[in-house]
Amino acid sequence: MRKTTFLLPILVIAIIAIASSVFIVDERQRALVLQFGRVVDVKAQPGLAFKLPLIQEVVRYDDRILSRDVDPLEVTPLDDRRLVVDAFARYRITDVRQFRQAVGAGGEEAAARRLDGILRDELRAVLGQVTSNDILSTDRAELMLRIRNGAIEEANALGLTIIDVRLKRTDLPPANLNATFERMIAEREREAADEIARGNEAAQRTRATADRTVVELVSDSARQAEITRGEADADRNRIFAEAFGADPEFFEFYRSMTAYQRALQQGNARMVMSPDSEFFTYLRSDNPFSIEATDVPAAAVDGDVADDDVGPAEEPALDAPSPEEVEEAVTDDAADADTDVTEAPGGPVAEEVEETDG
Repeated sequence: MRKTTFLLPILVIAIIAIASSVFIVDERQRALVLQFGRVVDVKAQPGLAFKLPLIQEVVRYDDRILSRDVDPLEVTPLDDRRLVVDAFARYRITDVRQFRQAVGAGGEEAAARRLDGILRDELRAVLGQVTSNDILSTDRAELMLRIRNGAIEEANALGLTIIDVRLKRTDLPPANLNATFERMIAEREREAADEIARGNEAAQRTRATADRTVVELVSDSARQAEITRGEADADRNRIFAEAFGADPEFFEFYRSMTAYQRALQQGNARMVMSPDSEFFTYLRSDNPFSIEATDVPAAAVDGDVADDDVGPAEEPALDAPSPEEVEEAVTDDAADADTDVTEAPGGPVAEEVEETDG
């Protein structure tokens, strides 16, 4: 009974001691064994590990890749165009012993704050050496690599290894946004005005070319029409000349009939001419070439003629017109707008015509 009374507390104390001396190391963590605040051992392999109970303690740190967002930072590039940069970094605790010595009991939060300071200093240093266009262009990948390489050395002093640094966003400060938008609007309006001016210039040039083409086409068409009309008139005159030259007697008769049609119009008019004029040849006989006309002094057609003034008339000489004379007559009559009949010299014409009102 007494043995049981003594063994039971001893057993409980042994169980508690064994439980407090055994701990588990997770595969996602690393463990430090501290004795009175001093690092005595590092447990990097996952599984069971031992420590001295009550004297030693275990501190665990994350062994995974960690991410840290840097608060938005305002930087001033070389062109004095202020920008607000938002960045983040990925890092890992590679040396837990040095990490413990650097940050102490603050742990991961204290390391993150110190890492923020390192990244902010590198962001200002690197981005302050380039222009804003370089930051906003594809060259920013090289800038991020320079920021990472510059922060690695200081991060290693904390037991950290920086894996990557990225710029998430690069914006203008709110105070500069309105001015930037107004400048962009002005530039777009200027470009639009230039495009409109170039379009109007091209339109005017096209219209001028079209107008010139119209004038050239109309002029050429008119010239071709005049040439065609002249050639047609020449063919017409030639045909008339050939037709009238084939029968000179009919030509004389046709010409006299045309003269009668023009002279003997309706209305109160008088003609004063000699009775033996060739104009009356076809009025005196059906065969004007066999008439022996008499010499008659000039008198009014509608008046009396003195008998003693009448004498024998000479027979008119009717020579057949040459083709050249016929063609010349046809050409002269073609210019007359009042008739379509061709006249040639040599036929009966009115010699003296006087129109008076009755």
